[in-house]
Amino acid sequence: MEAVRRVLLLGEGNFSFAASLCGAAGTHVVATCYESEEEVSGRGRAAESIRRLRERGAEVVFSVDCTKLKDYFLPEKREFDCIYFNFPHCGRKAGVVKNRELLAHFFHSSAEVLTEEGEVHVALCNGQGGTPADQPRREWHNSWQIVAVAAGAGFILSNVHAFKAETIHGYKCTGYRSQDKPFCVEGALNHIFTRSMPLPYFKPMICKIELESQKVSFQVPQVLVDKIDRDFLELNSNHPVRTVKEKLTAELSQAFPLQNIDYCLSLLHQGHLNGVCHSNIFWIILNPEETPSTEEMSNGLANAVLFSHVDFCRDTDKNGWVNVQEGCHISKQYYLRPSLLPYAQAIIQRGAFLPGTLHVLSGPVFRKCLITPYSMPVFHEMLFVCAVNRGTEKSFIQMLVNNIKTSIHSLHQTVSGFKLNINLQEEASFETTELNDFAAFESQLSRIQYFICMEIDASGSCEKGSCVGIIRTAHYELVSSELVVVFASLNLDLLAMLICGIPDWRMLWTSDTRFLRQFPRGKLRLFKSFSLYPPSYVHDVSFWIPDGEQFDEVAFHTIARRVSGEMVVSIQLIDCFQQSETGRKSLCYRLTFQSCDKALSRQEVAEMQLLFRKEINRCLRVTLR
Repeated sequence: MEAVRRVLLLGEGNFSFAASLCGAAGTHVVATCYESEEEVSGRGRAAESIRRLRERGAEVVFSVDCTKLKDYFLPEKREFDCIYFNFPHCGRKAGVVKNRELLAHFFHSSAEVLTEEGEVHVALCNGQGGTPADQPRREWHNSWQIVAVAAGAGFILSNVHAFKAETIHGYKCTGYRSQDKPFCVEGALNHIFTRSMPLPYFKPMICKIELESQKVSFQVPQVLVDKIDRDFLELNSNHPVRTVKEKLTAELSQAFPLQNIDYCLSLLHQGHLNGVCHSNIFWIILNPEETPSTEEMSNGLANAVLFSHVDFCRDTDKNGWVNVQEGCHISKQYYLRPSLLPYAQAIIQRGAFLPGTLHVLSGPVFRKCLITPYSMPVFHEMLFVCAVNRGTEKSFIQMLVNNIKTSIHSLHQTVSGFKLNINLQEEASFETTELNDFAAFESQLSRIQYFICMEIDASGSCEKGSCVGIIRTAHYELVSSELVVVFASLNLDLLAMLICGIPDWRMLWTSDTRFLRQFPRGKLRLFKSFSLYPPSYVHDVSFWIPDGEQFDEVAFHTIARRVSGEMVVSIQLIDCFQQSETGRKSLCYRLTFQSCDKALSRQEVAEMQLLFRKEINRCLRVTLR
């Protein structure tokens, strides 16, 4: 037997809206109003609507305060699948602040009686909500700020559409407390809210790696705790990043002999990467005394995750473990792999490859970077390696790129009708200022011959001219003087974003099931956001830089990522001041906080900002102003 859907209606004036819903199969209606039965029954058609409701088995409850809903229902009858509140208002000439307070209390109250998968529908007059859906849109301070108010109770706006009163059979809008003068419903909007996943609290994570003759453990950098073991590329994954990888592999296997060599890639590197800025690396260093103890692990203060198939590290403690900790000031340095290129180079130098065969490596790589919607501290790299005869490398590169183009075009055509251009640009024609973070870091590793750029038509919502891949060549005299090795690297995450219209890299890592449900196994779809018009909050921070020190902006951004749980979407330098007398330098930055998938309240952001101020003072030794 199908479960009955329980619907709660609040603030009914003449009960005509409730009567229009009553009688639907599988639905039980509970209609309420703020006034007593005596006050309501003598007004207009209210008595007739109430009679119809009761005849059809609906409950009608009077004198219900929408801010104290759990007080009116027994515990076993408190769970509603849908709550409607049409045109809430404090009454009289109540201003926007009073009405915001009413909504805030209402949302908190609704959270106590709504099922986990339930919806809250709030109809507002045109302009009141303060979202871009309102036309014309009021200034934010003069609106009811409904998405920010709802966020305070853990709700996100998942849909908004026109409230078409004329299509609701028998519905007649009334005014505040059923007054004769009705609300103006022309241009009114129905806002549909759903529960958000809670903001994450990440425990320290210990990464344990099994080696052939030893065990290794290290503490995962805090900004990567929810990302290091997500297994997007595993066989049972339906993540769009895996789908892009599989489609590319299938297409290229039709044109080239192909060999996957993903199984032996280690997570950590040791030593030094020539040319790479240290600020861009997630350093992991030896520091056993700070590794969480067995007692902390058993008490739930830390998480542990197991990895395998690595080949690095040679320093063990008395228990047979190698302990490493995040930091950067000890001689024996380790770091999370920022690229798969060293693995490919090692394979070539060992001679473990077949000339003419396209070898494919893929996996997550880790890079500290500035905060932008398309800059990722972790992403999945796909690296193609092939040794070809000297003099044929240009024609091979063109054939490889043509096959990559064909594959991406076929993927994109199944998703949207936006025009897609992919082109190969020589490194010499590319301005340094045009490089995104992916390309800029790659240019540090070794010389690049070509950039693979992808452009979506301006009518699309994605970034134009994104570099999604790079191509480089190298000669290895020890291997063969007649061979040239071609390396082609693709950013699978950026490709998935551009193909599926995902505007924010953080969405790829969401734990909300509403994301992956949009991508059935092996299928790509145009992404539809389940959190519309999320509220944003702006905070400024100004400080003096320590005398004689270079300010590390990447570290500054990384601290913002860590303390906010990736809730900072933008950091802008808005002022730079230097005292003429002392030479002291002061910087002022503007931080914008916004979540792409979770409810984020003003109070939560204020706490993040306070913690951020403390952490930049502690870690960067700046003097706050």
